[in-house]
Amino acid sequence: MIPKSPPIASPQAPSHRQTRFALFAGFGGLLVLLAVLGISAISFLSQIMVHEEQIRRDYVQRDRLLETLRSDIYNSGTYVRDFLLDSNDAFATVHRDQFLETERKLREELSQYRVLNATAGVSAVEQLASEVTGYLDALQPVLAWTVNERQARAYAFMQDELLPRRMSALTVADHIQQISESQLEQNAASVSVLLSSFRSRLLALLMVTIFCGVALATMALWRLLKLEIESRRRFAEVLSTRHELKKLSTELVSAQENERRRISRELHDEVGQVLSAIMLGLESLRSALRDNNQPEALGQLQLVQEMTERNARVVRNISLLLRPTMLDDLGLVPALKWLAREVSRTNPLEVEVFADAFEDDVPDEHRTCVFRVVQEALRNAARHSGARRALVNVREAHGFLQFSVVDDGNGFAPGLEKGLGILGMQERIEHLAGTMDIKSDPATGTSITFDLPLPVRADARVKASEGTFERSSADLPGQEISPLRTA
Repeated sequence: MIPKSPPIASPQAPSHRQTRFALFAGFGGLLVLLAVLGISAISFLSQIMVHEEQIRRDYVQRDRLLETLRSDIYNSGTYVRDFLLDSNDAFATVHRDQFLETERKLREELSQYRVLNATAGVSAVEQLASEVTGYLDALQPVLAWTVNERQARAYAFMQDELLPRRMSALTVADHIQQISESQLEQNAASVSVLLSSFRSRLLALLMVTIFCGVALATMALWRLLKLEIESRRRFAEVLSTRHELKKLSTELVSAQENERRRISRELHDEVGQVLSAIMLGLESLRSALRDNNQPEALGQLQLVQEMTERNARVVRNISLLLRPTMLDDLGLVPALKWLAREVSRTNPLEVEVFADAFEDDVPDEHRTCVFRVVQEALRNAARHSGARRALVNVREAHGFLQFSVVDDGNGFAPGLEKGLGILGMQERIEHLAGTMDIKSDPATGTSITFDLPLPVRADARVKASEGTFERSSADLPGQEISPLRTA
């Protein structure tokens, strides 16, 4: 059984959708990779710039504060020296006040420097703080000396306490300066490591992007080449179809002319001659009536009647070949049986029609298509195959008209030999969205099967047929005709 076929979808549609999705995904992924690459580069550069700026700012702040410490340490010793060497109490008091202000600043700067160097040489900073504190504490007693004490003990104090302690504090400050510079170099090295890491990640992303771009370009190029090949093939098919259409048009015109010539010859040779004979017979009948020759008149009348009947049969046969009225009056199956009788009568070909019972209410266009296709198949079997027997099977199943025409002729090559008749049959069936299959072999003859989908009836009276309709002559009831060879 052949079910009603669903609407035919283009086989290229899923492939086109998959290709379009792959291209969109590829281009989208490539754009995402480029965006990630750009954003990563900007983010890394921003981080490096912020880190480098922070390092530079911390170093400058520590260096300035250390320079201020060194300057204040040096100035404090100068103020104490001036205090000890000045014999004027008024000027000595000024130098003492300057020292006390510098001492206050030194202690604040030490506190700040400890905070700034929380991660940079803590022991060195503590050593500096200890040296500066010891230095300042050692200078405190001399601030209460009198003029005589200062003059007596100043040089010894400066030689033994002031200069060595100040030098020791300055030395520690220089050491811290070296540590700070070393830290700067370490920070620069860390920035270099970040840059190296950034280059590695950027190179990896760049390689992935290049790989994806090459893969996408390869796929797009492959698809373009495939589409180009497909377009060339279809263009060749269009050219071939155009050539076949031109050939078909020429053959159709030739067939029309041949059909007109045949009908004209039939009318001239059969109808025209019979009408001429009837005219002569009527003239003889009039002569016999004028002479009162009754036997002659009766003979001529009988002859005219026979020629009229013969002429009527010829005209009826011509009209039936052009368009059998029984196709409209009695239906499809009686018309096919009449066609089988006419072909069997006029050709050495025995034709039988087997039809399952079905409601013959198919549309007129379908009846005409089936009649013409079967007529052309039987005409080809009678003229070209040398067949002696042909079977026509007709049935309706699941909304389809199913037909087969099988003969025991010599066969032909369906893929190579396609004349006007076969092309016309195919055009008629495809026009009604049907399908046709031709199988031919010199040993078994030719089998033509075709299916026509029927429009849905308003009363939904589609009867399901029992059994399976095989697209071969073996399905014909009560017959063993595959192959149709006779002894």
